[in-house]
Order: sequence, then structure tokens, then C-alpha cells
Amino acid sequence: MLTASYLLLGLAIILAWPAPVVLSHARWTSRSPFTALLLWQAIALAGGLSMIGAFLVWGLEPLGDDLLSALHGFWGVLTGRPGATQLTVIHVFALSTALLIGGHLVFTLLLTAYKVTRQRARHRRLLALLSGPSPSIPGAVVVEHQAPVAYCLPGFSGSLTVLSRGLLDSLDAEGLRGVIAHEHAHLDQRHDLLVLAFESWHQALPWLPTSRLARLAVQELIEMLADDAALGQVSREDLLRSLIAVSAGMGVTDGSGDAAAAAVLGSPDRGREATSPLAPASGPGHAAAVPGGELSSLRLRRLLSPAPELPVAGRATVMGTSVLLIVVPTLALVAPGLLV
Repeated sequence: MLTASYLLLGLAIILAWPAPVVLSHARWTSRSPFTALLLWQAIALAGGLSMIGAFLVWGLEPLGDDLLSALHGFWGVLTGRPGATQLTVIHVFALSTALLIGGHLVFTLLLTAYKVTRQRARHRRLLALLSGPSPSIPGAVVVEHQAPVAYCLPGFSGSLTVLSRGLLDSLDAEGLRGVIAHEHAHLDQRHDLLVLAFESWHQALPWLPTSRLARLAVQELIEMLADDAALGQVSREDLLRSLIAVSAGMGVTDGSGDAAAAAVLGSPDRGREATSPLAPASGPGHAAAVPGGELSSLRLRRLLSPAPELPVAGRATVMGTSVLLIVVPTLALVAPGLLV
């Protein structure tokens, strides 16, 4: 058990700093954004599991040779069973740390989800006052504003695509179809749930390099996935033209969608209420919408000069690594004897 805790601690340190730094500079991710997204999720999940597991296994080490027997022994300690092994101050500290970290992560996720739900409801109420349904695009509403703006507002009771009059006037039918396809990809693939998970992780552990780098990487990867989905319906030229128009309407200062939401809601303050959690300065309640995102130089280069998809062997290697990242800390927790 003690060796397993060292293994988990070492894995947690690797996943907290060197691994996300290396992955954030990798050039292959734009060639296979779905595979890269799986790896980022595996790093995040395995990192949290390893961090909590290292302290949990260390704290339970005197009580058993595996997690189940140790938990049984811990129950004996709690119930005052005669002959139960007593824990030292160090072991109590380790267990308390595991409980605090785990509780903090879960609480932050629930708090972020609660605030997101409230922000989305408020955003919908504002849109009900300032927009009208599109006569030709199902599930879309139009705001009478001259800035070219498009973003999506997810919801369990129904999702919306928000368009501005300026966008409708500036694009032809094919360009508009590209924008709609891009936004629908965000909704159909439920990118808002990924955004919520990584934003809550960053809010819980803002000092952790993994959480900061992962949030930025996920932002760009989901935009690439939406671009790829749109390319199945429109030409590359039409998509580029429409994305450049939307990006210009959202402003050039950041890719968070603050300018877009402010434009459609008619007020900078209201816009900040509806901004995406991908904004660098956003808080846990700012995940109401999933705007289209900034057309970064990497996305633009990817659309202008598409590189071949990552080979099957490369994708299989990355996916295998993702699976191992989940399996190793799980085995170290449940059956450490299989690893050490």
C-alpha cells in the first residue's frame, strides 16, 4: 500500500506539470482534435484520482493490504471495535487531506453547475425580451444588432442558436449554413459539458498548470471539432468567410465571447453575465453560453492549409495512453499488489 501511494504521488506530479506542458506544445493535436481531447480528459481525471488516491492509500496503509480491506479496518477504527489498528497523526492528516481535496473538487463542480444553470436561465429571459425566433432556421433566435454575432446557448429543456441581424445581412446562404453547422456541432456534441468540467477544475485548482493549460486547450480543440463538423456541410472557403465574419463581430481582444454576448444583450454588464467559462477572467458562474470562440492563428492555419489526419497507429497510441492513465491509478487504489 505504501509503495502504491508513492506511485500515485509520482503520477500526480507528472500529470500536474510536465505532461500538460508538453501536450500543450504538441503539434499533432490539431491533426486529431478528438484524440487530443480524449487525452486531456484522461490527464485531468487521472491527475485528480492520483492526487486524492495518494493521500488516501497513505492514510489507510496500516489498515490493510488493499483498499477494500483497509476500508473495512477503517470502519473498525470509527466504530471503536476492540483490537482495531490505531492510526497515527500522519495517517489521519493524509486521510483528511484526501477528504478535503475530493470534497473541494466535488463542491466546486456542483457550485459551478448551479451557477451555470442560473446564468443560462437569466440569459434566456434576456433573449426573450431582445430577440425573436428566426423564420427560416429552427432553434435559432435573431437579435436586431448590426455586429455580426453567432453563438449557442445549451440547455436541457432545449438549446438555442443566437444570431444577429448584422450576421444575417453580411453572409450569403452558404456562409450562414457554415455558421449554423458550426454552432450546431457545439450543441450536438455537448461541448458545454466539457467546458463546465474543465472550468470547474480550474476554479477548484487555479494554481495547477494542468487546469489552466487544459482549459485553454479544450477551448481550441472543441472549436476545431465544430469546424470539422461544419466542413461536412459547406466548402472550406465558405466556412472561412463565415468564421472570419463572426470573429470580427466578437472583437479581437479575446476569444471568450464577451463582446458577442454584450452585443446581443445590449449591455456590457449583461454580456459579462452570459460569457463563456473559457474567458480568462471568468468565474464559475460564467458558463451560460458557448460562443463560437476566437478564430486563432492555429485554427486559421488549419483551415487554410489542412494537414493530414494523425495516422491510425498514432491515434491508437494516444488512446492507449489515455486508457492506461485511467487504469493505473485505479489499480493502485483497488489492487496495489498487481502493480507493486
